[in-house]
Amino acid sequence: MVIDIVTVLPELLESPFAHSILKRAREKGLMEVNLYPLRKWAVNAYGQVDDYAFGGGAGMVMMCEPLVRAIEELSAANPYDEVIYFTPDGNRFNQRTANRLSLKGRLLMICGHYKGIDQRVRDGWVTMEISIGDYVLSGGELAAAVVADAVGRLLPGVLNDDCVRILKEFFAEARRRRAEGQEHKKGAAKEAADDGLVFDGP
Repeated sequence: MVIDIVTVLPELLESPFAHSILKRAREKGLMEVNLYPLRKWAVNAYGQVDDYAFGGGAGMVMMCEPLVRAIEELSAANPYDEVIYFTPDGNRFNQRTANRLSLKGRLLMICGHYKGIDQRVRDGWVTMEISIGDYVLSGGELAAAVVADAVGRLLPGVLNDDCVRILKEFFAEARRRRAEGQEHKKGAAKEAADDGLVFDGP
């Protein structure tokens, strides 16, 4: 698997991929991670990649031109299976999404910064928007590290058989507990109805 990450702060992502499981995955040739500084595609010699939002308001957004140049240049030779943008209003990341992404061959991750990225990039080039939680970070770099870690450990050969077995058992137990919880809610609702009580649970 190849994961390319476009960021204004590549230094933030050097450490997560230089240690532990992801380091071994890279050394085995099972996973390739490339960090691309967005300023390489800046609009001027000063390295500008941000500007005020078109509609006004406080804060800066990452400009359309550098991002589009980066995406098109990087995908010219080898198209990506997904172009991922990290944003608080994206779809919540979970194990199911990690499983699905682990079956892909090439991923491009865009790390937002400031107030986000130009909406035109989201509309025209991004294929998947991911949130790792209902909170705001300074940028998308930590989210990229989280997703890459969750996806990378699922690649065949990265973990030994014992680790894979433990993971399978963990998720099987989690599914069982969730199913039991749902049955408990249904049972509680039925008992409350039988007793003439009002049950406001979900």
